[in-house]
Amino acid sequence: MRHFSIVSALLFLTSLLLALILEVAPMPEAMRDWRPLWLALVVAYWALESPGGFRLLLAWLAGLMQDILYGSLLGLHALFLVVVAFAIHRLQQRLRIFPVWQQALILTLVFMAGQLMAFWLDVLTGSPKQFAQYMVPALISGLFWPWFYLAMHGVHRLLRR
Repeated sequence: MRHFSIVSALLFLTSLLLALILEVAPMPEAMRDWRPLWLALVVAYWALESPGGFRLLLAWLAGLMQDILYGSLLGLHALFLVVVAFAIHRLQQRLRIFPVWQQALILTLVFMAGQLMAFWLDVLTGSPKQFAQYMVPALISGLFWPWFYLAMHGVHRLLRR
């Protein structure tokens, strides 16, 4: 049985802070639409690795921090991250037995579903971007998942020793 220790909590907070920094780190204009959903990757990892499922409240608070950081509609990113965390929590037992590349396929679909919801909320609020600007980061995040998961899992395992 997995346990959530102080080391895991510190790694969670560190990964959350690093993801928030990477979300707003300067990038060339041409690559801005190719930025992975860093915070969603962190939430996905912890939703998959935490005992009893990742707490939705933590995903909501992380999303609120992202909303404040971006100055966007309060709750938009929070809702997206809660949807991601909930979907992964529901699929957690199945995802754990899949190889990491199959996890990437499923998480790409989860990220795309969340981004589709964010697109429609932006349409309803009158500030939509192009549809591709929502889907490309979801695809990039899915492609990035195997390396992200292996790096986070390696660091997590190393620190638990």
